[in-house]
Amino acid sequence: MSDPFGEVPVLPVVVPLGLVVFVILLVTLSARRRLTLPRMAVAAALAVYAAGIVGNTVFPIFLDKPDSGGPWTPGLSLLPFVDYEVEDALTNMLVFVPLGILIPLLLARPTWLKVVGAAALTSLGVESAQLAAQAFFAGGHIADINDFLSNVAGGAIGYGVLTLLARVPVLSRLIDPFRWSPRGATEPAESTSIRG
Repeated sequence: MSDPFGEVPVLPVVVPLGLVVFVILLVTLSARRRLTLPRMAVAAALAVYAAGIVGNTVFPIFLDKPDSGGPWTPGLSLLPFVDYEVEDALTNMLVFVPLGILIPLLLARPTWLKVVGAAALTSLGVESAQLAAQAFFAGGHIADINDFLSNVAGGAIGYGVLTLLARVPVLSRLIDPFRWSPRGATEPAESTSIRG
């Protein structure tokens, strides 16, 4: 049965996207001379996560969207905590918990501000993509401030979980190989002394 609206299939888009993200992350690790199996696992998790987020938040995409005959009204909700179900809030939080765990593994000096900021920027990107998909491809998702707030909370929860686990010495030793930089590492300062 043919699709009259020309729906773009998800997998042919998100699988190459995930592969591109994975390759970029591996090249980054290799350039820093930090390519190890645990770090490759983090790169793979981030690539799968990115592909999954795009596949589940931006699609469906229609090439021949139906013409409603009226002006486009965006599916946009800017009122926090209005008509928002607890189940949706929990789902959106859970979706961003892995991001809150993965982001600090990439950073030499993760902080709440950096991790929560990255989760906020990622969520803002998702909500913006949903708005764009509605405008250009009759996307079926609503850009919602409540989703944004729940996503950011999920990222913070994920970082909190990782922080608590890392305080247990045995678990900290298990987590450390997955970090892309040693904990608390800083770039070596250049020497300013003149030797003569």
